[in-house]
Amino acid sequence: MSELFSNFFSGSIPMEAYLGISLIMFFAGVYGFLTRKSLLMILISIELMLNAADINFVTFNRYLYPERLEGFYFTLFTIAIAACETAVAIAIIINIYRNLNSVEVGNLDQMKE
Repeated sequence: MSELFSNFFSGSIPMEAYLGISLIMFFAGVYGFLTRKSLLMILISIELMLNAADINFVTFNRYLYPERLEGFYFTLFTIAIAACETAVAIAIIINIYRNLNSVEVGNLDQMKE
């Protein structure tokens, strides 16, 4: 146990620590996606899952192939895609709010009419 703390404070964090944080973030996003009723909270949960995947890309790149930068490029590409996805989703949510005065998932059945 003391070896873990000495590695942590010396600057060399083990790969498992990054993967553990990523796992916690991903499942927090899945939980939020499945339990929330608000479209904005669902969008935030999706962003949390994408950020967990980004941490995995960077971690595996750093520990397995430190001389190459593909993990960092994938992460930048994912961040750009997430920004575009968020902009489109917020525009859709704003239109739903203008029509229904609510952003709850249960009220979307009214859009059929």
